[in-house]
Amino acid sequence: MQPTHSTKQRLLDAGMAMLLEHGYHGLGIQAVLVATGTPKGSFYHHFKDKEDFALQVIDEYMRHVHTGLDVCLGDTGTPPLGRVRGFFELTRQSYRKEGYMGCLLGGLGQELSGVSDVFRHKIEWCFSEIAKRIALCLEEARKNGDLPAGSDAQRMASLLVDCWEGAALRSRLRGNAAPLTAMLDFFFHSAVSR
Repeated sequence: MQPTHSTKQRLLDAGMAMLLEHGYHGLGIQAVLVATGTPKGSFYHHFKDKEDFALQVIDEYMRHVHTGLDVCLGDTGTPPLGRVRGFFELTRQSYRKEGYMGCLLGGLGQELSGVSDVFRHKIEWCFSEIAKRIALCLEEARKNGDLPAGSDAQRMASLLVDCWEGAALRSRLRGNAAPLTAMLDFFFHSAVSR
């Protein structure tokens, strides 16, 4: 018999892929159970209901995001702007592996923000956390003289996340990385212009 935590992890991993592909309303718990070979009782041992499951999937997704941020933004051998761009390049590679399905947070945010305050607040908090971490690196770039002296690092980080989310949607629609690459090229060219 497999340990309980690995059952939960299998459910979360499957849920992440299935929510990304089908969205919240298109996701059936039975499909998750079949995909993971998990009995219904085991699912409800770990999650109260579908909403709780999706919220925990978002938490799992954010653990992956924070790992990527740690790896890229923590690379002090790379200049700050290169670290920030590196995070988005890493994310773009992940999107390619998933077939350009876009960002789980963006997809769920578009689907649920108008109907669920719980998801709207959770997803907005996630985006704010990502922007906050990127802002620290942008502030370092400003102090190093790699950005104009009057740059507002927090505002730039929020804008970067917003632009990325729009590009992720266009990438999903087109099924390729072109919108992501164009957005990064434009943003980083514009950011360093004085």
